[in-house]
Amino acid sequence: MHRVDRAHARLGGRVARRLLLASALMLFLELALIRWLGANVVHLSYFSNFVLLGSFLGIGIGFLISRKSWSVLPWTAPLLAVLVVVTLVFPVSIQRQGSDVIYFTALRVNGPPAWVALPVIFLLVAATLAGPAEVVGRCFGELPPLTAYRYDLIGSLIGIASFTVLSLLWAPSVVWGALAGLALVVLNRRSWQRLLAVACALVVAGMLLSETLTPGVSWSPYYKIATHASGSGPGALSIWVNGVPHQTMARADWRLAHAAEQYGTPYERLPGLPLDNVLVVGAGSGSDVAIALSKGAKHVDAVEIDPRILQLGEQHNPDHAYQDKRVTTHVNDGRAFLENTDTKYDLILFALPDSLALVNGASQIRLESFLFTEEALRSARDHLKPDGGFAMYNFYRENWLIDRLAGTAATAFGHMPCVDGFTAHQAVVTVAARESNQACASTYRASTSPVVAPATDNAPFLYYRGGGIPQIYVWALVGILLLSVLLVRTVGGPLGQMRPYADLFFMGAAFLLLETKNVATFALLFGTTWLVNALVFTGVLLIVLAAVETTRRFRTPPLPVVYAGILASLALAWVVRPEYLLGLPYAPRLVAATLLAFLPVFLANVAFAKRFADTADSQEAFGVNLLGAIAGGCLEYAALLTGYGNLLVVTAAIYLVAFGLLPKSARRSWRSSAAVT
Repeated sequence: MHRVDRAHARLGGRVARRLLLASALMLFLELALIRWLGANVVHLSYFSNFVLLGSFLGIGIGFLISRKSWSVLPWTAPLLAVLVVVTLVFPVSIQRQGSDVIYFTALRVNGPPAWVALPVIFLLVAATLAGPAEVVGRCFGELPPLTAYRYDLIGSLIGIASFTVLSLLWAPSVVWGALAGLALVVLNRRSWQRLLAVACALVVAGMLLSETLTPGVSWSPYYKIATHASGSGPGALSIWVNGVPHQTMARADWRLAHAAEQYGTPYERLPGLPLDNVLVVGAGSGSDVAIALSKGAKHVDAVEIDPRILQLGEQHNPDHAYQDKRVTTHVNDGRAFLENTDTKYDLILFALPDSLALVNGASQIRLESFLFTEEALRSARDHLKPDGGFAMYNFYRENWLIDRLAGTAATAFGHMPCVDGFTAHQAVVTVAARESNQACASTYRASTSPVVAPATDNAPFLYYRGGGIPQIYVWALVGILLLSVLLVRTVGGPLGQMRPYADLFFMGAAFLLLETKNVATFALLFGTTWLVNALVFTGVLLIVLAAVETTRRFRTPPLPVVYAGILASLALAWVVRPEYLLGLPYAPRLVAATLLAFLPVFLANVAFAKRFADTADSQEAFGVNLLGAIAGGCLEYAALLTGYGNLLVVTAAIYLVAFGLLPKSARRSWRSSAAVT
């Protein structure tokens, strides 16, 4: 008897270790593909949510395949190799035209249009993730449901921790590829499968090594960065990120002589302004800082979100701006810096802070989204000295955006700003704390009617004109849903047989929306930095694990009571708006935000764990839940219409649908930990 028990224990241990590795690889590969594809498929960095949705589909399909006698795992390494080779050998720029949504990208594109490229990328990502997910699914079939889910969560935490450490170290893509390839070699069991995986892993590593060794190429936590010599004066350097021009590092005197209309205008519109203390948000490689110093600034706080771009400025800026003792650098999000400093400034500059990346998990939040809301400009005004001034400038692409920003400044400061427009939609918006301190060249008149209302912290979609969800998103999302239904029907059989787990589908959709809302909330309260984003996802996984352990070890209330708690916690989060917390000191703000965000996450996963423990087929049930997350990812775009606060209302409605679809036996259950494990 003891020998049998020991044999079972050894078998369970092997299954658990395999599950941990496969789960870690799933999340690691998902994060790596989001970063790497966004860096190499030009403009895909604005559509990273499609890679995330493709990952969800692949994982869901993998769970459905795990119930079959055949396997897709041996083909994961070849698919990954094909994806890497095709992406690097045949570069694609997704076509983006139109004025409803603005993208700061290169104007030249090549390859197929977005409606072709996005579904292809979506399918390739799904096919690549299906293999590791199949391994996880098969392990689920050999362990009790909650035990398997527990190991899946621990593996996911290992995956996200690994990628976070690599991001912290600015590790290049070859490291990501080598680790993923090694994991695939270990997961494949048969000799021919391992040989195939080794060969494909070498191809992936070789291609990514070539990319890594390309002169001038480096990686930051946000971008693939490439530097080139520039013709913009002596010592000038052009910085490209994710395949498009981003910054030009040039001498201050050359820039003022050749582009004075943008860089010199704020100083002309605020004559006689003392420059004892200046804040430059979006300091980049230091050109705007050098100009402020040349204008007589006695101290400059230079805020830049990307540490690698700041380092390039420290190493190569021809004016050596960051070596100047008058300059203090801060690697931080601009809005977060404003909310956490008590310093008063003579001049605050938002110097071309136009990111080319989205915050992971929130498809419409760019790195600078919360910097240009009405509340952000009010915060900038509050950080000015009585005679201080504020300016922002960029190549804004569309007149309606210039008018919107001018209107936002007027609303925040209480009077009209100076607006200087130049060629190619280049504009400077300058406003003084006291209107009498402005020296405008002419009276500003909006060129568009009606002027788009200011973006807000609840709806920080500065580059979205409004009037409905843009067609590029609608068609892509419809295509994703149709492809998902077709693939699920092909692999999983008739959709009707999944009816017993319909509530889990809606739970997956609601949870994805809840996670999106939390990402947006923490981005507002603590910054849109990669580290804040990684900590949010890690926190979510830890809370989910805590919910599973609570359900395994303790008696929990019946599902109707848990669902009531979910709705109550969502109502509390809806009433206590994130902006109410911004005025709190950092520590109490963190505590309050964590409680408001993670209480519904915890309760939702207690409900899921209780329901999941009672399922007859854990593989199909978990797969259906993941497929529901795809629907939630599509519904996330509703935030463009509702704002993030009311996204909680949508989430609550979906949880009500899930509760309505609960089997009657599940509604009545009140089980102890021994019964559900």
